[in-house]
Parts: sequence; structure tokens; C-alpha cells
Amino acid sequence: MTDNPLRNREVIFEFFPVGNVVRVSAMDVKTMTECSIQGPASAGEAMLKANALKRLEYVLRKKGLI
Repeated sequence: MTDNPLRNREVIFEFFPVGNVVRVSAMDVKTMTECSIQGPASAGEAMLKANALKRLEYVLRKKGLI
């Protein structure tokens, strides 16, 4: 995947730390589709955000929205 289909779309991220784990929610504003991932707090915000974005892209493709 060289082209990011979510490049021109607004995505909202929320981070919920729970001990050593962070729950990250990503929501596509256009379709109001939301997904969540969990990862270790030591992974860092950039890595968690990238993984949440990949998950959101997967969900949107599966639903045929992109």
C-alpha cells in the first residue's frame, strides 16, 4: 500500500492509558466509523497511532467505505 486512502480524511484519535497498556480509538469523521486497538504504553504514541490508523483502514475497506 503505497497510497494512503485516509490521507485527505479527518481522523480523531483518543488515548486511554490503563496501567501498562494504552487503548487507542480512531474514528473516521466522514463515515463515523470507529475502531480500537490496545498496545503497551512503552510502544510510544506514534507507533500506537500508526497501528490504530492501519486498523481503521482495514475496517473501512472491509465495509466497502474506501
